[in-house]
Amino acid sequence: MPYDWTHPTSAPRQELRLWPHQSLPPQGFAAFILGLFSLAMIPLYAMLGTVLLWGLLPFVLAMVAGTYYALRRNGRDRQILEVLTLTPEELRLVRHNPRGADQEWQCNTYWAKLALHPDGGPVPFYVTLSGAGREVEIGAFLSEDERKALYSDLSDRLRIASASGVQP
Repeated sequence: MPYDWTHPTSAPRQELRLWPHQSLPPQGFAAFILGLFSLAMIPLYAMLGTVLLWGLLPFVLAMVAGTYYALRRNGRDRQILEVLTLTPEELRLVRHNPRGADQEWQCNTYWAKLALHPDGGPVPFYVTLSGAGREVEIGAFLSEDERKALYSDLSDRLRIASASGVQP
């Protein structure tokens, strides 16, 4: 699961960290680029010593460079981290974006509402938190099954935290 609770359920302060899948580790990235270059060079071996090699080589290098850039850009764009801090008094969500400023939301835990939208959102089974006059998404980059599990897990912990807190 690409999310993790840093404290047990019984702790007064709990923290949930969510991040998108990173299916291509650095070693896999290097192996993919090297393999792509090697496979693209196979047809060019027959052209060694000819002028045609110099006509095709820039296109092969451009293809490898374009793939490298696209994979690096995708990796940077997926450096999202959402941190949900849950205490009996306050619920706080901070989204650390790969580019741009962080986004923050907070409200009283007792008044916070968790909702699962099976349809009508940007993704199926969209999970939102509402309170303090705002509604925010959480874990939109997770898969459908992971969002369902997140909703179940978060609703249990939110219920426990709001029950242990002081009602306003």
